Amino acid sequence: MKFGNNTKCLHLEKEDSDCKHYGSVSFPIYQTATYAHMGVGKSTGYDYSRLQNPTRQHLEEVVCRLEEGIDAFALNSGMAAISLLFEIFKPGDHILCEADLYGGSIRLFDNVSKKNGYEFSFINFSKDDFESEIRTNTKAIYIETPTNPMMNVSDISKIAKIAKKNNLLLIVDNTFLSPYFQKPLTLGADVVIHSGTKFLGGHNDTLAGFIVTNNEAVKEKLRFLIKTTGSGLAPFDAWLILRGIKTLGIRMERAQQNAIEISNWLLKQKCVTKVYYPGLESHPSYEIIKKQATGFGSMITFNVNSKENALKILEKVKIIQFAESLGGVETLITYPTSQTHADVAEEVRLRNGITPQTLRLSVGIEDVSDLIRDLEEAFNGLD
Repeated sequence: MKFGNNTKCLHLEKEDSDCKHYGSVSFPIYQTATYAHMGVGKSTGYDYSRLQNPTRQHLEEVVCRLEEGIDAFALNSGMAAISLLFEIFKPGDHILCEADLYGGSIRLFDNVSKKNGYEFSFINFSKDDFESEIRTNTKAIYIETPTNPMMNVSDISKIAKIAKKNNLLLIVDNTFLSPYFQKPLTLGADVVIHSGTKFLGGHNDTLAGFIVTNNEAVKEKLRFLIKTTGSGLAPFDAWLILRGIKTLGIRMERAQQNAIEISNWLLKQKCVTKVYYPGLESHPSYEIIKKQATGFGSMITFNVNSKENALKILEKVKIIQFAESLGGVETLITYPTSQTHADVAEEVRLRNGITPQTLRLSVGIEDVSDLIRDLEEAFNGLD
């Protein structure tokens, strides 16, 4: 039976049918570090939880099927996922990266990956002709779409064709849209990355990361690396993410509905100079995201007319909380300059469009009328 996205969040196409979990509707937490065997060569299928754990394995199967890959890897944070993935490269390898990346990714590449001998070029994949940047030692293309925080949208299928022509891996960070709205592997990507802390978990209470691939060689390398580096997700955290995924679809739909209304409200505010939301027809890549995704997500970035007004908004919101992270049921507002992108060089931030006037909203599932009233009160009296 072929399942739809919402059903895939709750059920695998082939569920266990031998009652080995005693009929439990909620998949159990196997809180164990090791496993006993009947004798030499008589494994239960599990030896040590650094290698694999039933709860983590079940979560990986769910995420793998949502992304339509051949294997998935659950790790203890989004940054752990990126770090593990980059262990497949070797010194001297060159990676083409999206310029407008999450600040933590840039920090990792600048301070760890470069130390390990990797080379990087940063390009705006939504605008620039990147094929001329490919070198003889280029091994991969790494993008976010939409990007964090400027909401640039890249054409995954177009990039995938060029990547395949040049024998490059295409890696897509799919955190902002989740597999509910976008499936990069079906568009030609080789690897998908997630911060599972965000929309997959959905409740701002658990750290997790994921790698999903449809490339057999990458799969084999990562299965070896995850057991070797010991960065697999703990059983209880795996269970929390499983619980969050059950409501992924309805959360994504509700949050997107709220984001559309808030985006249109922001456009009417005198102190707002720019709204970046791919669901607006004025967004330069509106047609691309309509082609490659089934939704626009619930992330909004906007600029106000002064740094002072940006700081006042952060201090005055009440229902909306001034906090890092995104993708939870609660609406959060973030100041990229001093939070998510604080470790990015100022000239890079400014070149990407991140200014002291830039704010980022992760819209949650509250009543949108309450969120807009909260923003109205925060905007009241601004110049």
